[in-house]
Amino acid sequence: MSSNFPLNKSQLDNLIKDFPTPFYLYDEKAIRENMQKFTKAFSIFPVFREHFAVKACPNPYLLKILADEGCGADCSSMPELILSEMAGIKGKHVIFTSNETPASEYELAYKQGNIINLDDITHIEFLKKTLGKLPETICFRYNPGNEKTGCNSIIGKPEEAKYGLTRAQIIEAYKICKDEGVQHFGLHTMVASNELNPDFFVDTAKLVFELAAEVKEKTGVRIEFVDLGGGLGIPYKPEQKAVDYDVVAQGIRKEYDRVVVPSGLDPLEIYWECGRPITGPYGWLITTAIHQKHIYREYIAVDSCMADLMRPGMYGSYHEVTVSGKEDAPKTEVYDVVGSLCENCDKFAVQRPLPKIDMGDHVIIHDAGAHGRAMGFNYNGKLRCGEVLMRPDGTFKEIRRRETIDDLFATLNLEGVKDFH
Repeated sequence: MSSNFPLNKSQLDNLIKDFPTPFYLYDEKAIRENMQKFTKAFSIFPVFREHFAVKACPNPYLLKILADEGCGADCSSMPELILSEMAGIKGKHVIFTSNETPASEYELAYKQGNIINLDDITHIEFLKKTLGKLPETICFRYNPGNEKTGCNSIIGKPEEAKYGLTRAQIIEAYKICKDEGVQHFGLHTMVASNELNPDFFVDTAKLVFELAAEVKEKTGVRIEFVDLGGGLGIPYKPEQKAVDYDVVAQGIRKEYDRVVVPSGLDPLEIYWECGRPITGPYGWLITTAIHQKHIYREYIAVDSCMADLMRPGMYGSYHEVTVSGKEDAPKTEVYDVVGSLCENCDKFAVQRPLPKIDMGDHVIIHDAGAHGRAMGFNYNGKLRCGEVLMRPDGTFKEIRRRETIDDLFATLNLEGVKDFH
């Protein structure tokens, strides 16, 4: 478990009087302190900036908190671009990394002065046709194929991924854009997801730095910034160890001095686009036990479901589960903790040793602050839960209300449905 839940039973009981379960709770103070720690580790580079992956937790209140701490934004859709602008993250502090992108989304990114990161060599002509010209700054996403090994199953093998340009295409793409008058260039890759091995990220940086040097040698293009992607994992399981930011930063700095400086690329701006390690450990899904079932297994059913947190059902992912007020109680029972979706994969925990759970107990699902509420859905007509922010002074603010049936039906054309034949 990456972090301790910040409320005792009495405090949580009082909070639930105002915000009935289920809901997500985020700890602003912990998010700020973590972001400061992250930034400090990478301050050993001439220029560094984290661009928070908006897809991980797309709420403008959280984006504003991160903007206060110097973060940019990594966006992949028009709503994410709008949310970032709304939160005060603007211009080149936003990198638009999208694939199979509609023209209208490129138009908005260009209008807002965001950095456009192209996913394919054919998108050069598409972007030119869309805008009537190419932007002054262009970035390309590199897919290293079998040059990069050891990738975990979440993002898969690079050579099987739909993202990015090959090495040969990258060289050609920079030549084309240079001839078209593009003035500033970046290089991006993203080959990991929830990776805990620090060496993996050092190796990725080495690969990107060496490619930037090759681009300069073969095309005369000077890469001004590299975006190392994201993928830094968090320790979802109690026995796992958190990634040491300092170890990663110092390892990358050695490769920077070995490759970047002699290549004449110094100062090279270093960017990340992490989401999970920034907010993941500091968000929790709060739910209540409402049913129990005794058949071939022991089941505890809660008032949330996979529609609120799909990672366990979709990926088989582990999230620590605790029971408010019973954190130190002996784990005498073995439960499947389940929701009400009409899918058997709707399970937050499978055969998990836990304290005896009574009806009405509040169940806390940990490390849900990234790719949690963001991945919610409405299958089975489920209404997604809201979000609550715990401020540094101990007060609470609802930053997203729970959905209603009116919300769910809002896009239906109900006029005349009764008379429809």
